[in-house]
Amino acid sequence: MDILELLAKRRSIRRYQTKPVEKEKIIRVLEAARLGPSAANMQPCYFVVVTEKGVRESLKASYNADWFVQAPVIIVGCANPKEAWRRRDGEEYWKVDLAIAMQNLILAAAELGLGTCWIANFDEKAAKRALNVPKEIRVVAMTPLGYPDEEKGLVTDRKPLDKLIHYERW
Repeated sequence: MDILELLAKRRSIRRYQTKPVEKEKIIRVLEAARLGPSAANMQPCYFVVVTEKGVRESLKASYNADWFVQAPVIIVGCANPKEAWRRRDGEEYWKVDLAIAMQNLILAAAELGLGTCWIANFDEKAAKRALNVPKEIRVVAMTPLGYPDEEKGLVTDRKPLDKLIHYERW
């Protein structure tokens, strides 16, 4: 599939089939995440793969949505700020690195016919408690992963390109 077709096809899914996701597909989306670029190739990203129902349910304390924990898999994207690159002015890039990795994961999932939904509005402390994440590690994003139980059309609600682009100078 052409990359622009894939990008237009990818949608946030909030209803999942109970069908388990094959381990090979989980590994494939994680491999896509691993292959993402990171600033200075520091690779500060880590992932928690949650498949057990009880552990998925424990994540409700961090994001209270039934559809979220009903997906057969939840992938939690984490980063270690101490392992990430910093620009000279002190700007840290661990969130950017993790965002790129998650985008790769989400696109790989879409290519495999799996649904995802980027989750950022969660209680990080509750997520860390539920998953026993070490103190120095930050939880940045989460996504359910599974076979969609809903149909959505192509992405059409984006700003037109001519409203986003500036040539040479702003």
